[in-house]
Amino acid sequence: MAFSFSPLPLTHPEEMLHDLSPFLLIHKNGRIERLVGEEVSPPSTDPTTGVHSKDVRISPETGLSARIYLPETLTSQKHKLPVLIYFHGGGFVIGTAFSAMFQPYLNQLALEAQTIIVSVDYRRAPEHLYPAQYDDSWEAIEWVASHATRNGNEPWLNEYADFERVFFGGESSGANIAHQMGMRVGLGKDLVSFSDGVKLAGIVLIHPYFWGETLLGGEVVADVKERNILEKLWRVMYPTISGLDDPLVNPGTDSNLSKLGCKKVVVFVAENDLLRDRGWYYHEVLGKSGWNGRVDIIEAKGEGHAFHLFPPFRDNTSTLFKTMYSFINGDE
Repeated sequence: MAFSFSPLPLTHPEEMLHDLSPFLLIHKNGRIERLVGEEVSPPSTDPTTGVHSKDVRISPETGLSARIYLPETLTSQKHKLPVLIYFHGGGFVIGTAFSAMFQPYLNQLALEAQTIIVSVDYRRAPEHLYPAQYDDSWEAIEWVASHATRNGNEPWLNEYADFERVFFGGESSGANIAHQMGMRVGLGKDLVSFSDGVKLAGIVLIHPYFWGETLLGGEVVADVKERNILEKLWRVMYPTISGLDDPLVNPGTDSNLSKLGCKKVVVFVAENDLLRDRGWYYHEVLGKSGWNGRVDIIEAKGEGHAFHLFPPFRDNTSTLFKTMYSFINGDE
């Protein structure tokens, strides 16, 4: 996956239950060491982009929260802006909506795509096992949708959001969540507020974290340790999973794939990412599933997994921003 993180030294390897570096270490005594993504940034008005951000509490019971990003240029506009409900990556085990590693990218994305972003702080494994990550994400979606009456508890959504243009998106494990939330919409599951006046207009998948029992393309010759970590993360998050061809992991096995609840999807992959072939496979199987929509795919040459998160932003990240602007603000 070509991660650029530097893992911390293993001080007591004999006490290790799971070595999932560069993500985290799980010790036999239950202690968890997260190796990246723990540095946080406060909400702010970003001096570079002018984007405003603030944190909101969605559920006092679970602690579910989100960070909302609002482009400053909105205040001078008469029309409403689309809403991107964003799910951060990190293998379901690291990172939060408040992590410093996501802040510069989401500030820039809010500006470039001219969209309100609601970045969801779902609970992480291994402290919280499946389905906590997906249930939290759906609760956040329902919370956003509840503002369609303009009587919600978040003024930015009441005043500025266009609920006919709601998008789901994320990178890596967050892209997996975005897809699964789109399936919930399509299957009509758990719909409370996500109904009249709210439309899922599209889904953005950046380097999606899918896998399968049968290796594809470059996965066959990839580093065995990297493959093992990708597979083990699923079992850490979902210990009772039936296998790596579970539809949660491998959408190609999902008999309901044609019911995905939107009309357009864009998939971003990176040439040097171990997950590259999974993105292409998703593009293929969704297109052939009988789903009544359009799925596009864009590959960034010479780049690795989650390259878009790290400033200074390169040409391939600029292409991603421009594509997302067209995807979110263009015609159906």
